[in-house]
Amino acid sequence: MAQIKSEKQYEVIMQRIEELLLVTDDNTPIDSKEIIELEMLSDLVEEYELEHYPIGTPSLPDVIKLRMYEMNLTQEKLAEMLGLSQSRISDYLTGKTEPTLKVARAISKQLNIDPGIVLGA
Repeated sequence: MAQIKSEKQYEVIMQRIEELLLVTDDNTPIDSKEIIELEMLSDLVEEYELEHYPIGTPSLPDVIKLRMYEMNLTQEKLAEMLGLSQSRISDYLTGKTEPTLKVARAISKQLNIDPGIVLGA
């Protein structure tokens, strides 16, 4: 099977994908040559990106910060919500310490974060 072997090939293929996206839409038949080419090139790009641009799992502090942003929470508000001190929240957000099981449960429930993420599973 073909594969992308260089960054230059990747860039050229990405440019071609952009061109194909301009001439196709949801109404384009799935057996059209443009859609077939688009799918094939997209598969090649996906394989290349998985190898060369892997996306790692976010850290618990990053997930908490994101959820705080989404919920418009300050460290003070989060501390009140969880019944903790602001300094303890700061320790979690900097990665200095990890939450206890009890606190991890509260973080999971109060911030609606998957328990597996909070527990590092």
